Amino acid sequence: MDMGNQHPAISRLQEIQKEVKSIEQQVIGFSGLSDDKNYKKLERFLTKQLFEIDSVDTEGKGDIQQARKRAAQETERLLKELEQNANHPHRIEIENIFKEAQSLVKEKIVPFYSGGNCVTDEFEEGIQDIILRLTHVKTGGKISLRKARYHTLTKICAVQEIIEDCVKKQPSLPLSEDAHPSVAKINSVMCEVNKARGTLIALLMGVNSNETCRHLSCVLSGLIADLDALDVCGRTEIRNYRREVVEDINKLLKYLDLEEEADTTYAFDLGQNHSILKIEKVLKRMREIKNELLQAQNPPDLYLSSKMELQALIGQLDEVSLEKNPCIREARRRAVIEVQTLITYIDLKEALEKRKTLACEEHPAHKAVWDILGNLSEIQGEVLSFDGNRTDKNYIRLEELLTKQLLALDAVDPQGEERCKAARKQAVKLAQNILSYLDLKSDEWEY
Repeated sequence: MDMGNQHPAISRLQEIQKEVKSIEQQVIGFSGLSDDKNYKKLERFLTKQLFEIDSVDTEGKGDIQQARKRAAQETERLLKELEQNANHPHRIEIENIFKEAQSLVKEKIVPFYSGGNCVTDEFEEGIQDIILRLTHVKTGGKISLRKARYHTLTKICAVQEIIEDCVKKQPSLPLSEDAHPSVAKINSVMCEVNKARGTLIALLMGVNSNETCRHLSCVLSGLIADLDALDVCGRTEIRNYRREVVEDINKLLKYLDLEEEADTTYAFDLGQNHSILKIEKVLKRMREIKNELLQAQNPPDLYLSSKMELQALIGQLDEVSLEKNPCIREARRRAVIEVQTLITYIDLKEALEKRKTLACEEHPAHKAVWDILGNLSEIQGEVLSFDGNRTDKNYIRLEELLTKQLLALDAVDPQGEERCKAARKQAVKLAQNILSYLDLKSDEWEY
């Protein structure tokens, strides 16, 4: 249709669709909750567009009716997606975990910066458990969930870093105020920095409604200006003291830009992260080696070369930068377990092959342990090939087989033989490790 002759109602509907399209990415990436200001803003905008669409007069014309219907459907789709993002079960799970972290900070850390005694082991363990649970929240690749998880992890990890930096730091400072008149001012600023540290933690965790990031940033910048204006008379020790305090302030300022940085750099999209890509490359090669081993006509020929390459892959994983990101840390940990499990599989196969060449009498209990190890080797081969979840029949079957081997080991009586005791202990550990690996393979973890 010639645009010059297009019906005004069609033109109006196209304008509305263009406006709706302009906020589509904001809706798709919305990572907050339904009581957030941005949620209400987007909801109001889309609802207004629905009213605008509804007010378009179709004059009973079929083409205009169809155009109005399509515009309404697209707007309703975005409204529904916005609601789903804010109320997704895993988004609620992230929020509930964050509330636990808030309670922990309010109970253990806010008092610490108000003159409390120390940061307890209970806090450190609690915050570590919260971080681990957040890394296991499933996102299904959904942008809004990835952003929500990343933002929450970033805040909690920032708090962890701030506290660790404060607690572990062993300053040779403050200097005595007798050294120079400017030292008194630096000492005073350092006290203000410590208070600001507590305020920042409360801000990051949303437990302080009386302060804003902008105001705190102005306060910290003002402290740097005060320090820059000091005359230290060329005294090296005072200059170093001032530099250390300035560095502390700059570290705190860095944390105030966390959320904006995450959005602008798409840091939440770990699928494109170079550390994750390196881990994936290692895992791809590990799977190739595994398939070659499991499908080989004569596996022993591959044992030595495979182990050497797998050890090299472990070295590559050790070099992966964690970027202070617990999701990357967890991805690397799991990759190391994958590679180590395959190395253990080869080690056991080699031991069983070597045992075939030995013809000597042995204690019945020792022989029983080796027979079970042979069974475990076969089961481990199946576990390595397993690709499913915990509801699969094959998972249940493998779990039962491993449990039976553990019971069989428990029934072995070493009769005081230290060698048999040691062999049984190692076999039990192996069976438990295979069970843990089966769990790891089936928990559907993602980054």
